[in-house]
Amino acid sequence: MKKFSIILSLTSFALFAQNSDATCEILSKINEHVLLQHVNPKPIDDSLSVFVFDNLIDELDPSRKIFLKSEYDALAQNYRLKIDDYIKNKNCSFLPDIITTYKNGLLRNKKILEKINIETIDYNQNDTIRFLGKDSPIYLLEKNVEKVWRKKIKFEILNDVTSISKNLDSIKSNFNALAIASKNTIIQNELCRVNTILEADSNFQEDFYNHFCNYFDPHTAYFSNASKSSFIASLSKDKLSLGLAVNLNRKNEIIVEEIDPNGPAFQTGKIKIGDQIVSISNQKETIQVSCATLESISNMIQSESNKKITLTLKRNSGKSFDVYIEKQILRDVENTVYSFVVEKDLKFGYIKVPSFYSDFEVESGRGCADDVARELIKLEKDDIKGLVLDFTDNGGGSMEEAIKLAGIFINYGPISIVCDNQKTLSVLEDPYKGVLYKGPIVLIINGNSASASEFFASVLQDYNRAVLIGSTSLGKATMQAIVPLEKSGNQNFIKITVNKFYRITGKSSQAMGVVPDVQIPFLYEPIFQKENDFPSAIKNDTIPALLKFKPHTKHRLIEELSKKSAKRIATDPYFKSIKTINDKIDFLISNPRKDLQMTVDAFFEQNKIMNSLWDEISNFDDKSVNLNITNSNYNKMLLYMHPSEKINNQSQLEALKTNHYLKEATSIIEDFYTK
Repeated sequence: MKKFSIILSLTSFALFAQNSDATCEILSKINEHVLLQHVNPKPIDDSLSVFVFDNLIDELDPSRKIFLKSEYDALAQNYRLKIDDYIKNKNCSFLPDIITTYKNGLLRNKKILEKINIETIDYNQNDTIRFLGKDSPIYLLEKNVEKVWRKKIKFEILNDVTSISKNLDSIKSNFNALAIASKNTIIQNELCRVNTILEADSNFQEDFYNHFCNYFDPHTAYFSNASKSSFIASLSKDKLSLGLAVNLNRKNEIIVEEIDPNGPAFQTGKIKIGDQIVSISNQKETIQVSCATLESISNMIQSESNKKITLTLKRNSGKSFDVYIEKQILRDVENTVYSFVVEKDLKFGYIKVPSFYSDFEVESGRGCADDVARELIKLEKDDIKGLVLDFTDNGGGSMEEAIKLAGIFINYGPISIVCDNQKTLSVLEDPYKGVLYKGPIVLIINGNSASASEFFASVLQDYNRAVLIGSTSLGKATMQAIVPLEKSGNQNFIKITVNKFYRITGKSSQAMGVVPDVQIPFLYEPIFQKENDFPSAIKNDTIPALLKFKPHTKHRLIEELSKKSAKRIATDPYFKSIKTINDKIDFLISNPRKDLQMTVDAFFEQNKIMNSLWDEISNFDDKSVNLNITNSNYNKMLLYMHPSEKINNQSQLEALKTNHYLKEATSIIEDFYTK
């Protein structure tokens, strides 16, 4: 093992030495682009060194079980305040040193895991486990490594076994057999993860480039040609796809959740909903799902460069089988605008805008703004009296589409103030004269509504064009551009933050989010990540604004409608239940976990608490909201012509029948007509 460790160290240094010059050259080019184009460039100094070093260590060793304290201290002394100097001198030798130390730590852990695997674990020993916070320092001493790993494996086994059943007596009577099976699975998965990192030709440079980029802000990033292509494809409603959707079950297994009847996965005739994905191959490499990161699994499935995929699946714990699939260009139904008619005493239109997609490859391609306009025309033919726009979980996309969409709903005037890296301010004007729809609007947003969504929402809010309901948005008021690092190259790119957006009032939603007129809770809200959670997020500021614009209606009307809505929300059992569940989730997240005795009884009680919350969430009462929801007459005709769309259409329709946010939105529009 020592011989292998020495060979690995020598190989790593040789490999990285060959790439050191190229690494520094790319970093130098990234820095040049940042200085020239970034809206808020920062100097390359000790602050960058600390940010990059700390983030790299956190990524490599998040659970603090790989680096020894002595190893970390040596690396920190050599590099934590000096990475900026190395980069300025075009010397990237620090990176192979860090990675070699990391890989030697993995080898150390591998040896210990193999030892634990053939030994017996004493479950009667009186052990206690302490839970470290996410910002805990590197603490591991060489003499304690094996002890720490024994505790970790024991913890994983007890946690796994006590979650199998809700009957404590049954667990205890079958404990030995359950523990043996669990131990084997847990250690094999750990060994698989270690071997995957050690054996793969991992591109640590790319991760490092991104830490360097993230120092300037969370959205500036390095792209290889493959990652750039995948990112562009994610902003389109048409993309290469396997035609299936997957999800994690409670055992952290990847399960096929949906199969598109028009997609290549369905056409194989071999895959069923509920199948477990065991491994994924792109014909060049294979990853075992049980020991891979979710990011690597996602990249393998979704990357545009992986056009031919072989899935190894298992059905009902039976024998594994392989399915070869070639991706096809499919319309991403979850990323495409759609609409329905909602009938109460009046008719309302509902339009879901899942993202601000655009066809970047075709100059005249249709984007989401055109699709919204088309759905709106269909709805108006059905004589709707109000419109609900749903932007929940819309993470943004094309700012050009957001500008066009805002122009559809306001008459004329300024819609935003843009600041570039020269601190030059320019005013964005409504690109269209007049409006496509004049009636009342309610816009629904939540904490996952970001970027272009926030831009659009702020325009409608400033013009009093809509009542905004939901929860405060993410807080990203910046725009990025993708540019090549080399003039003639197509291998290295940077997505760089080039503009900040201000509202026409001079205020900004950056790091603050768009605050709705009526606050309504969303399930899981405490775990939504916000812009100001990122240490490098650009700070909020305000600029003087003397822009003239004509609001659509008086703000007093918005206030009146909002007050009535807030009263309903405060007494609504559905939203009160969401708040109760969110409070419990927030308590678990915000409070440090107490020391835990390593016994079956203690773990059973802990899992009982977690299972109780999980059951409360799973059994959350999504009762029908008694809304009559139908397709527009035009869409009924389209469904008749394209019957393959009926399954997805029916799924969307059924989901809306339990949408309490839609119900409240229609109540607000009814208030508008009875004011």
